[in-house]
Amino acid sequence: MRHHRRSMPASRPAPADPTAGAVAEVVAALRARILDGALAPGDRLVERVLVDEFDCARHTARMALRTLQDEGLVSVERNRGAAVAALDVERLRGLFEVRAALELESAHRMLERHDGRVAAPVHAAVARLDAVCAARRPAWRRVVEAHEGVHEALVHAGESRRIAEAYARLSGEIRLFVIALRPLWTPATMAQHHRELLDALEDDGPAALRRHLREGEGSVRAALTADG
Repeated sequence: MRHHRRSMPASRPAPADPTAGAVAEVVAALRARILDGALAPGDRLVERVLVDEFDCARHTARMALRTLQDEGLVSVERNRGAAVAALDVERLRGLFEVRAALELESAHRMLERHDGRVAAPVHAAVARLDAVCAARRPAWRRVVEAHEGVHEALVHAGESRRIAEAYARLSGEIRLFVIALRPLWTPATMAQHHRELLDALEDDGPAALRRHLREGEGSVRAALTADG
């Protein structure tokens, strides 16, 4: 007597979250405003205002703010709500110390692996930053993204997965740092600063990168001290 196996019903894919697209839309809009400076550090982000502006559910607005908090662009405090995140002098100092440790080690590893030369992806990333900054009145978020590309390329050129993972966790704070440079540096200054880094790295090694990072950190620190 033959026993026929019952075929199992095919599993159906889980339905897509209907709110995911709405959350992504709100996140993208707010992120662009923060990176462009239309929303300044400390500006409040009120859920009910976002609900009205984006015609979305309160849950959608809340999830968008949480996503931006995870990115480091928004701070959320109990009983105070959400606001655009800001750097202070202490946070800037801590960022510089960790960032310098990771980037300098990456630069050392890159130069060691490439006979003292800067890796091609770093040159390409600087060229992209140069092109963005050469545009007529570029959106600052484009400058932020291109700047991020340069330093990520440098870190990845060191070929250490652990360093790259640790560096990725600084992304939000580094973006806040570049936002803080907006009133201090022109796009042309930003481009020149990174073009000069390429030659300086090959001439002076990681010490040139330390100077590069310290110059940017010093500009922002001076502005924060003056404001405070």
